[in-house]
Amino acid sequence: MKKTWIIIQREYLTRVRKKSFIIMTILGPLLMAGLWIIPIYISTLGQGKKVVQVLDESGLFIDKFVSTENIRFVPVLLKLEEAKQAFLVSNDDALLYIPRTELSLPVTALLFARSQPGIDLKAVIRDIMRRQAEALKLRAKGMDPEVMNSVKTRIILNSIKLADDGTEEKTSVEVSMALGLVGGFFIYFLIFLFGSQVMRGVIEEKANRIIEVIITSVKPFQLMAGKIIGVGLVGLTQFLIWVVFTGVLILGFQATQSDSIKNAPKHTPITTQKVMPPQQMQLVAEAEVEADKTLLEEAMEGIRQVNFPLVLSAFGFFFLGGYLLYAALFAAIGSAVESEADTQQFMLPVTVPLILSFILATYVINNPNSSLAIWFSIIPLTSPVVMMVRIPFGVPWWHLALSMFLLVVGFVFTTWLAARIYRTGILMYGKKVTWAELIRWFKYKV
Repeated sequence: MKKTWIIIQREYLTRVRKKSFIIMTILGPLLMAGLWIIPIYISTLGQGKKVVQVLDESGLFIDKFVSTENIRFVPVLLKLEEAKQAFLVSNDDALLYIPRTELSLPVTALLFARSQPGIDLKAVIRDIMRRQAEALKLRAKGMDPEVMNSVKTRIILNSIKLADDGTEEKTSVEVSMALGLVGGFFIYFLIFLFGSQVMRGVIEEKANRIIEVIITSVKPFQLMAGKIIGVGLVGLTQFLIWVVFTGVLILGFQATQSDSIKNAPKHTPITTQKVMPPQQMQLVAEAEVEADKTLLEEAMEGIRQVNFPLVLSAFGFFFLGGYLLYAALFAAIGSAVESEADTQQFMLPVTVPLILSFILATYVINNPNSSLAIWFSIIPLTSPVVMMVRIPFGVPWWHLALSMFLLVVGFVFTTWLAARIYRTGILMYGKKVTWAELIRWFKYKV
């Protein structure tokens, strides 16, 4: 045990002192926080008010283009060629041309601009024209568009989990889905990232012949176990630093930019302008605000209902269990080859279950209690990802206990299996290894 601890210390200290570790430890939180901060920061930047000239030959839409805080619509009473020439000498952003039609409503328009117009601007124009066209069609059929708009309703569907004893628990499928996907993805990513580091470390030491010196005083199993645990501790250290510093960066940004975020320019919907009376517009707006509040409250209630101690502890267990299971196999592969180019024939069969579990994540989200999801959350090779996806939806305690037990049995078995290959392959040079050769190594007696 003392020798194994020395190897763990060596692996840990050697790797945390590397420039690559320091650089990635610094860049990791910056990149992860940037994914959250940059979109929010960009939304706080005022892009200026856009000016759009409107040439409506049909006369059916011109009064519907009402200026907002973000877009100013300017009517134009010129012929198309004259309007284009006038637009080119102006500083306006775009020229909207709606042609006159004789037998039908104009449903096609042209938007002239010096460069590609923004997707938001096109969406606003398209929405205004669609609303007006629908209103005109309804009037043509003798139907009041104001009545049609007033009866449109947003439905809020709350989900309640009903236990066998009759107790009720409010849940949020959206929150569970997000937690499951994030947890499963991180386990999948971290197992690949740190497991491959174990394999590269074995290949490097084997290529440099350092292993021949080490193996004279340490048993192969102790060497493999020390390397796996050491790299795992490095990965855990880096991950914890990422989480802490990412949280600090995000919280710091929110604290310093809270006023800017609150005052960020919002896209004012202009989809109901002049389609209904002001009183009805106010009622609809109030209803939409109330619905938005209800959705937010539902999301917050779903977050409060999540058993975070269970989710976090399960994440730690299944990450460590999955890492130990696959790292042992990666170490065995590293001992059997002399370069990373030779690992391809062995990597695919070993990593297929892990890749398959990640692919099945979307199915598991939609069917967390299906037979397929249950079996894949129990089988050790796939349980780290699939069970992590299922846990936020709630799983029976015996499913979780059985999955944990089998995962422990799984990584003990794979460690034993890998050690029998590792003890021979670590000193094997100049030979192209095949699967048949690996089986022979496994059968060797010491």
